[in-house]
Amino acid sequence: MSGFKDKVVLVTGAASGIGLATARAFAAAGARVLVTDLDGDAAARAAADLPGAVGLALDVTSERAWAEATEAAGERLDVLVNNAGVAAGAPLAEQDLAAWRRLMAVNLDGVMLGLRAATPPLRRARGNVVNVASASGRKAQAGAAAYCVSKAALLMLSRVAALEFAPHGVRVNCVVPGGVETPMWARQPFFADLVAEKGSPAAAYAALASETPLGRFCRPEEVAAAVLALAGDQAGFVTGAELAVDGGYGLT
Repeated sequence: MSGFKDKVVLVTGAASGIGLATARAFAAAGARVLVTDLDGDAAARAAADLPGAVGLALDVTSERAWAEATEAAGERLDVLVNNAGVAAGAPLAEQDLAAWRRLMAVNLDGVMLGLRAATPPLRRARGNVVNVASASGRKAQAGAAAYCVSKAALLMLSRVAALEFAPHGVRVNCVVPGGVETPMWARQPFFADLVAEKGSPAAAYAALASETPLGRFCRPEEVAAAVLALAGDQAGFVTGAELAVDGGYGLT
């Protein structure tokens, strides 16, 4: 597959999970990938395994860091994948304000800053943006208000950006995953408890997938495939779209 040969692609949160799978898929398709992550060393290690890739530290909440990342991309940026995100849960009555603001800063402000910083090179390339949202932005989850609200807002931000960028030939779309097998789950205390209860991570994922019609969690590579589909030329008349990759979870 070489549909992105010589295209310049910047992926955030690309040292693991969906971001890493996406960076690998673009590199395999011939793109020059900027593998960015808050953990710069991890980004460099990931990039070292990909032909022509460059690893960069990028704190998506930092205007300066975004300026440096887009400068590294050069004169044109063909695809921007806003994937970086964090998850945390708490009942509203117990929600810590600082934790709420930190989550919003990464999941929402980070995308806005990326869109703003990347506007000139995206316009020059008549490129496109794929934002990684979540089924939690469509379906309320008790105890996860901050995450749900951040992803719901991201869906609306993407629609507005699609309208604003369209006159310049730049498309903006979203992938909307359900549960995905990524390292993010391992950092959630409730998941560790579930693993202990069920006996293995695989059994814990299976238990969490009980409400998903296809009966399992998604693999990062499956989300990456959806990202490439939206970013490719065959989707050239698609903008403002929200592509669910959730195994039917949103239907229940």
